[in-house]
Order: sequence, then C-alpha cells, then structure tokens
Amino acid sequence: MKQIFINIPVNDLGKSMHFFQAIGFTLNPLYTDNNQNCLVWSDTIYLMLQSRDFTNSYIQKAVIDPSQYQVPSFTLPVESKVMVDEILRKAIHAGATEPVATSTENFMYLRSIQDIDGYMWGILFLDEDQFKKLKK
Repeated sequence: MKQIFINIPVNDLGKSMHFFQAIGFTLNPLYTDNNQNCLVWSDTIYLMLQSRDFTNSYIQKAVIDPSQYQVPSFTLPVESKVMVDEILRKAIHAGATEPVATSTENFMYLRSIQDIDGYMWGILFLDEDQFKKLKK
C-alpha cells in the first residue's frame, strides 16, 4: 500500500498533538517517541509532528516559521459537507483560525484552517459524481 508521511516541525509536541487529535487524527504509538508523534488521518495519510530540535538534528537547515512565510499547505478529504463544518468547529475551538473564505463549487466544499503552528490545512468534501458530470 502507498502511504504519505507528512513531517512538520512544531513548537510544542504536546500542544500540537492535542490540537490534531481534537480535529480527528489518532495516535500511532509505533512511530511515536520523545522527539516526534505519529498521528493518523486515514490508512494512507500519516502526520509526523517533530520537535524543532529533532528536525534540525538531521536536516541541518533553518526551520522557518509557517505563520510568517508561505509553506506548502495540506488538504484532508472527508466524506461530507457536515464533516467539513464539524472539523472546522473543533479546530477553531482548539486554537486554529480560518484565514480564508469557504470555497464552494457544484462538486466541492472546502474550508481552510491555520493550525497553532501556522500551517495551512484544507478540509475538503469532493463529490466525485458531480465532478465526473462536469468533465463529460
């Protein structure tokens, strides 16, 4: 099976782990230690929260502040518009902001958050049947 592990440096492992668990990620203790926490979104999407010291120990580059600079953003798929709104409600409650307006089209409903470290995350419902109709 193909999987993606998204590795991001964070300011506080405990606070970041709490945030991501609040929006629906689950802990995978197999890949978790004192320097990083592995959180799971789905069978194919894993998030590795890493302490800044740990990230710097093997990359040897300056870690930029994602709240101040443009960095890659990430989009998490969900099964319904209701789930998008529920995750956004939980994220805001856990300390996120919603810096851009909701994006809606016939086939898509997307809301975005900026997490407590400044990373941007899209929460997306994509109606593939509607999308396929548009492509015909």
